[in-house]
Amino acid sequence: MHSPCTLASVSLWKCVRCGCSTGFRIRNLFPSNLIAAAFRSYATDYKAIVRNATIGNVTIEKYVTDYKATINADLGNATVEKFPVGTETEGMNILGLVLFALVLGVALKKLGPEGEELIRFFNSFNEATMVLVSWIMWYIPLGIMFLVGSKIVEMDDIILLVTSLGKYIFASILGHIIHGGIILPLIYFAVTRKNPFTFLLGLITPLTTAFATCSSSATLPSMIKCIEDNNGVDKRISRFILPIGATVNMDGAAIFQCIAAVFIAQLNNYKLNIGQIFTILVTATASSVGAAGIPAGGVLTIAIILEAIGLPTNDISLILAVDWIVDRTTTVVNVEGDAFGAGILHYLNEKATKEKEAELSEVHVEAVPNTKAEGETSPLVTHKSQAVTTPPPSTQELESKESVL
Repeated sequence: MHSPCTLASVSLWKCVRCGCSTGFRIRNLFPSNLIAAAFRSYATDYKAIVRNATIGNVTIEKYVTDYKATINADLGNATVEKFPVGTETEGMNILGLVLFALVLGVALKKLGPEGEELIRFFNSFNEATMVLVSWIMWYIPLGIMFLVGSKIVEMDDIILLVTSLGKYIFASILGHIIHGGIILPLIYFAVTRKNPFTFLLGLITPLTTAFATCSSSATLPSMIKCIEDNNGVDKRISRFILPIGATVNMDGAAIFQCIAAVFIAQLNNYKLNIGQIFTILVTATASSVGAAGIPAGGVLTIAIILEAIGLPTNDISLILAVDWIVDRTTTVVNVEGDAFGAGILHYLNEKATKEKEAELSEVHVEAVPNTKAEGETSPLVTHKSQAVTTPPPSTQELESKESVL
């Protein structure tokens, strides 16, 4: 039975470890050198101060060494004091580069016409990179064959590898089913109070296309046509939301990227702490926004997540080997989220329009006569109190008229 002091010490030590881990993640957000950030990242290491250590017949009063070297060392009655130090480790500082890119993009947008030239340069650079990637994709089957073959040779237990891949595929598809079959329909129902599955019934053709092609961009024309003709979504909404969603809204990609990162960590017997799990969530969300709407487009961004948490990127070959299965449900969830977004926006737009029409129908314009300031009113305006009335002729006037005649 542990004493309260022991439990408190253990809890304090866990908090210090999580704080150090979170600290170096925050430190990586602000790299001191962008060129160095492309190759190295900041990390927290631990050193130890050893006092009164006896090594053989020699007693050393004080020296500093790596903390890992003191774990199993025989130091006699020496005291060891552990303290954190900042070091540079091999690996790209993805968090710092992404934050700098976001800030630079906002700054260029603020410049207006002066920043357009640099924006066009980066757009051209991105398009050229995508062309290179498309060329490389033609050689991926051959490369995957050799990469997976080398990984199988390295594994002591091939059955364990196949079982692990099966669990990864099952976990990814289960996550997509929960998100696409429960979470997204619940959000749609909570906002619109309509049956979400009736809405999906009109999208069978684009959802089937997404499952077959594994491409959000290839599904876009079919999705626009069906959501306008079958579900009655306004063209102004569908043709604005769906093209943006095909690039930005990648729910399925974010889900499978998180699962893939955890799978690779477990495959390498690497334990993830709270800070690293939070980094996976944030990085997967951010990287899925920029993922290309093409087959296996989300796999390329897994390298960003692995670099951010310090995992080897060569295990991505295992993900690529089975991506043709997972990518189908990934694309279905992606386009389903786009469609529900357009449907929700269409409902909110119709609701706002009806409220404005109701307000306009309740407005009555009524003219109130200004009897107190008759001199200020226009002579063309005739008030009810000022209406010209001809009084009935008196008897004297009638008699005078008769006498004249």
